[in-house]
Amino acid sequence: MNLNELRARIETKTAKLAVIGQGYVGLPVAALFAGQGLDVLGVDIKPGLAEKINAGINPIEGFEPGLAELLQEGISSGRLRATADYKELADRDVFIVAVETPVDDNHIPRYNALRAALTSLASVMKHGVLVIIESTIAPRTMNDLVLPLLEKQSGKKVNEGFFLGNCPERVMPGKLLNNLRKMSRVVGGMTPETSETMIALYKNFVEADLDPADCITAELVKTVENAYRDVQIAFANEVALVAEAAGGDVWKVRELVNKSPGRQMHLPGAGVGGHCIPKDPWLLVHGAEEKGVQLRLIPAARSVNDSMPLHMVKLLEDALAGVGKPILDARIAVLGYAYLEDSDDTRNSPTRSLVARLYELGAEPVIHDPWIAEYNGDVYEKVKGCDAAVVMVAHSEYKTMDLSKLKSALSSPVLVDGRRVYSLEGAQSAGLVYHKLGTG
Repeated sequence: MNLNELRARIETKTAKLAVIGQGYVGLPVAALFAGQGLDVLGVDIKPGLAEKINAGINPIEGFEPGLAELLQEGISSGRLRATADYKELADRDVFIVAVETPVDDNHIPRYNALRAALTSLASVMKHGVLVIIESTIAPRTMNDLVLPLLEKQSGKKVNEGFFLGNCPERVMPGKLLNNLRKMSRVVGGMTPETSETMIALYKNFVEADLDPADCITAELVKTVENAYRDVQIAFANEVALVAEAAGGDVWKVRELVNKSPGRQMHLPGAGVGGHCIPKDPWLLVHGAEEKGVQLRLIPAARSVNDSMPLHMVKLLEDALAGVGKPILDARIAVLGYAYLEDSDDTRNSPTRSLVARLYELGAEPVIHDPWIAEYNGDVYEKVKGCDAAVVMVAHSEYKTMDLSKLKSALSSPVLVDGRRVYSLEGAQSAGLVYHKLGTG
């Protein structure tokens, strides 16, 4: 099969797809393609996950509008099925790889899952298939890892026995389907013809621009856009630290700065989490270092953002000292463990660092999160008897919390807010000793 034949099969919806990795990206991608009438096989080796999907059960438990319904529709129609067995992929025409690509403690990419997925699919892929990497990868990974691995393991040559491209996702938990439909995509093929075939595929559900490019451009765009956001957040966080020390209010400063044309200062906060932003800047740094370029700004921004949960602990210490309580042996109600509001996603959660530091100082964290089974329950019962509460995530439940009731449940009226969930006036009227990030 050549590209023209494959494109014809895509346009007539007779092409068969496999989406490898059924997490926050792969599952909604598979469901969206199935919803457009394509035959889709989701692949994931996590024990029990395929069976759960085949039963029509959405494994993503956070707030994801429309995903559960779309998944059930795909399963009931027979257009969507999941498996853990790569042998079932022998008849597939298109492979979309959406596995995690984390970095290790030294900020080096860990491509174990990517290598394993590519090795497995290479053993079963027929002549003329299209392989698309949606996972975020360091610049030149397509050329230096993906292409040679597929050629070696399959015995086929790129652009002859198979076709290859990179189309990195742009999604955020809580908005998965909306982001996949409405946000533009960079479509990087090994050849312009491959890019055009990929565009024909993604037109099935993407309603925004599909911009053709080469693989290196696609890799760069994805890592750069997340590094950009990380740097901007780090700037806002440093301004918050200055405002605290000077006795100012970062939130008012931000409001007035953003009145100036061309200025758009980001929100400061208690830390940056998720799979992408804490990780993707390091992929860019790694790609640069592989080519002998030493980056300085991006690692510095990462250091600033990683320090914010520890700064929240410092705010807790100061607040407790103000009411005559040491942090040693203090019980601290930690409100929010996911990295994002109204989500169950805990990947690289800033709260994890805060909790670890509290333990180091001899405090006892009491964690509450309405979206995580391990930590949910009645928030007022969770905080009862605690010496202070710290807000790490702006969940909707916390935004509507009765502060007077919170104050009554606490053994001392200390509230530290890392996400600007409350106003000073509202907290003080409830009788709370209120400390807010970025406010002196």
